[in-house]
Amino acid sequence: MPDPLATGPTPPDSASEGSHPLLSLALAGMMDDVHAHSGAVYLLSPDEQVLEMAVMAGLPRAFAAPWERISVSSPIPVADALRERRLIWVPGEEEMASRYQRIAVVLPYPFALAALPIATDDTAYGAVFLTWPGSHASDISDDERGRLTAACDRLALRLRRAAEAGRPLVPEPDFLGPTAMAGTTGAVEAVHLLARIPDGMCSLDVDGRVTYANPAAGELVGVPVGELLGGQLWSALPWLNDPVYEDRYRAALISQHATSFVALRPPQDWLMFRLHPSRNGISVRITPARGTVREMPSDVPSEHPARLVAISHILNLASALTEAVGVADVIELVADEIMPAVGSRSLVMLASESGRLRVLGHRGYEDASIVDQFDGMPLVAQTPGAQALSSGVPSFFETRAQLERIYPARFVTPDGMAAWAYLPLIASGRPVGTCVLGYSQPHHFSSDERAVLTSLSGLIAQALERARLYDAKNRLAHGLQSALLPNSLPKLSGLEAAARYLPGTQGMDIGGDFYDLMRTHDAAAAVIGDVQGHNVTAAGLMGQVRTAVRAYTAVGQPPGRVMESTNRLLIDLEGDLLASCVYLHLDLLRHRALLARAGHPQPLLRDPEGRVHILDLAGGPLLGVDPSAGYPTTLVSMLPGSLLVLYTDGLIEVPGVDMDEVLADLAEELGHATDQPLEAVADRLIAKATGNRERGDDTALLLLRPER
Repeated sequence: MPDPLATGPTPPDSASEGSHPLLSLALAGMMDDVHAHSGAVYLLSPDEQVLEMAVMAGLPRAFAAPWERISVSSPIPVADALRERRLIWVPGEEEMASRYQRIAVVLPYPFALAALPIATDDTAYGAVFLTWPGSHASDISDDERGRLTAACDRLALRLRRAAEAGRPLVPEPDFLGPTAMAGTTGAVEAVHLLARIPDGMCSLDVDGRVTYANPAAGELVGVPVGELLGGQLWSALPWLNDPVYEDRYRAALISQHATSFVALRPPQDWLMFRLHPSRNGISVRITPARGTVREMPSDVPSEHPARLVAISHILNLASALTEAVGVADVIELVADEIMPAVGSRSLVMLASESGRLRVLGHRGYEDASIVDQFDGMPLVAQTPGAQALSSGVPSFFETRAQLERIYPARFVTPDGMAAWAYLPLIASGRPVGTCVLGYSQPHHFSSDERAVLTSLSGLIAQALERARLYDAKNRLAHGLQSALLPNSLPKLSGLEAAARYLPGTQGMDIGGDFYDLMRTHDAAAAVIGDVQGHNVTAAGLMGQVRTAVRAYTAVGQPPGRVMESTNRLLIDLEGDLLASCVYLHLDLLRHRALLARAGHPQPLLRDPEGRVHILDLAGGPLLGVDPSAGYPTTLVSMLPGSLLVLYTDGLIEVPGVDMDEVLADLAEELGHATDQPLEAVADRLIAKATGNRERGDDTALLLLRPER
């Protein structure tokens, strides 16, 4: 188990002794009001980009080590609460795994959590979180909500007054709960009682220090009681210093549920530890592990096992990197998640290309010319970035003097930083690039921190390699998509036209939606359709369908025949993909359109008076289903000033919302868009339908309006 005090706050110095512990008392009051068993207060950094943990209560700070410093943009409850200025409630581990996977990976225990902003109407100061055992009700009560909101409002006002008065906040010790006191007759008798029973009994405070142990406990673990008192149990018993056992200890404190584990006291004594938690600490019962004789397992804890704090860091950051898709996502996640976690102030991400280092992105430099000096640097150059990549060995420089002792001054890029970590990015044995983290002040890299950063560099390398491959495929796909869709719509006399195409925001930036507008010998023809899938195959088939429609149009086939011919072609191609489609001939002289439909959403028509109709077109099945399918046609009046709206289903499919409701909203928006330029109407409809939501499907829109 780790030493939770290793990451604890600096205790107040003599100048601040006796000062009012504002944050600690406010947090303790909130916990008492709602019977929470732990919590923490975060304060916003001066640049308002990072939330920094100021004080924690009820748990060792090491439990929250991955979130000591977090970006305001992080998908973490306290950051969400501050950004959205509302209470965030997570009722249990299932909901935590669904909404906040990074926390669930590191703390897979049953507990409920609430996060609230600390802010006035015009100023944000920070945020707070509190936790309860998993047995808490699934909803936070109105009373709990009201008490917490009022307490955070009061704390925000106190912080504002302190700022206005120029009173800086001094460091406060974490509040871990009251220390057990003895002195009454009952307490003395309790000690006598525990001394007489054969089971080992000891009491730990919230930070894991032994406050009491009976004689049997000392005999069972093989250490005198006097050597146990005042220290942490795993410090006195090295064979307990293992992540497996620490996990049970963490689970007990966080979930407030009893846990247990069996450990080997060398050389061959197996002991059962049962942990019974409360808000004030943990009672531990130690007994011999009875049952069948057990062999010593092959994976007995090593002399220096990995610290779970370091493992938690890596799990949290690895979870963040799994969310990255492209190179820009990797750089953004490293900047937003890793920089705050490790305390660095600058970042440069370099990639290896054709024997040189290329800058993929950076953060923390106002003057971009500083970063430009890295770009194009040969891999054989005597610079720390190039050497880290070519050697595959990370370099840590705690001061500039250390850096200049190894590298000549002419090879050291002046970037305004005072300490650096140069992390080679190696994926599958192949050099990918270098990640450079800069620190504004001299920085000591502990062995644990170096281990975390080194492990992290491998995860960044894998994420970066995946992202560069994705970006390369995406550029290829986007180029293919652009080549298959018309660059612009033809100018046809007497007809206004506008079109939009939006790729889906989830997955590859390519799809099977298409549209086209064509001249015919007597009028105009238009088509819009959607081939199944979001890949190169769908896009290729889309190009074939669009070309076929153009060919059948050119030979003068009417709409129903065009659909039938395209359907048979799609079946003959044996591509196993289906397509929906609406095709029309538009006679501008007679002011009418003849439409055929194959399993496609019904178009919208706004008449010259501004009334909007959802056209009820007869139609046939999807293209590619039945080689003998017929496609009936519908004649629709298209008077000058009418507006026909053709679209694919990506425009009206919103998760969790009825499609008819979305279509009705779209029709209402179309009714308000009177006498506007068609390009503006297209933008308005796209904005109304898609907004800022994630789009799982691509979207095509084609507008046609006969001129008055």
